[in-house]
Amino acid sequence: MKLVAATVATLALSSSAMAEDRNRTFPRVAPPVVRETVPALADYTDEVLFGSVWARPDLAPRDRSLVTVSALVAGGHVRQMAGHFGRALDNGVKPTELTEIITHLAFYSGWPNAMSAVPVAKEVFETRGIGSEQLAAVGAAPLPLDAVSERERAASVEAAVGPVAPALASYTNGVLFDDLWRRPELAPRDRSLVTMSALIAAGQADQLAFHMDRGMANGLTRPEVAEVITHLAFYTGWPNAMSAVPVAKTVFENRGVAAEGSTPASN
Repeated sequence: MKLVAATVATLALSSSAMAEDRNRTFPRVAPPVVRETVPALADYTDEVLFGSVWARPDLAPRDRSLVTVSALVAGGHVRQMAGHFGRALDNGVKPTELTEIITHLAFYSGWPNAMSAVPVAKEVFETRGIGSEQLAAVGAAPLPLDAVSERERAASVEAAVGPVAPALASYTNGVLFDDLWRRPELAPRDRSLVTMSALIAAGQADQLAFHMDRGMANGLTRPEVAEVITHLAFYTGWPNAMSAVPVAKTVFENRGVAAEGSTPASN
């Protein structure tokens, strides 16, 4: 009888919590057309995506905007860009950082996707009174790179790519890594965040391990990487997020990064 009573009490508490959650007032984020046409989608948008996911503390709002903007540009989702470009600016992303994300993703998601994002950014900037003088390049010296690791990476590219596509190997080492990744308009950690997001959005699991490891070397933590994957499940689909999970697991294990609250195994 005690077990039955305890079970009933637990169910009652659970039902009460669910009822309380249903009675909560969430900000209306979904456009009226969504609520009128696909009301269930509107509810998930308001209550789960923005009421829960965007409120999770494991990733700062600015980082969530970087991740979301990157996924939208990488996927060519032009109609969703304006709202999230504006949200990114509200969350602390600088106009020059937003333009640099578009530039960076030209290399990782293709010129057509980047070019499609340009007029959207222009419109958002004009609406907010952001002029060309605020979008000028920083003009600072290129960011330094770790000489040893870069020599190893360049040698690996030459060995793997050079014999098949020598021009691609040359552009990879000379333009992509020795120029683009050294531009000071976007911090290395943020470039890694942007690159990882674009790769997950495109389902490029083969390329993800290198950039996930590079991102952690650039300062991303295990909880942040895990939260990027979780966030992108909503913006790029569950299959792409699920495909990133085993990659992250391997990277965490190779780096000896323990799960939060666990004790690393001793040798």
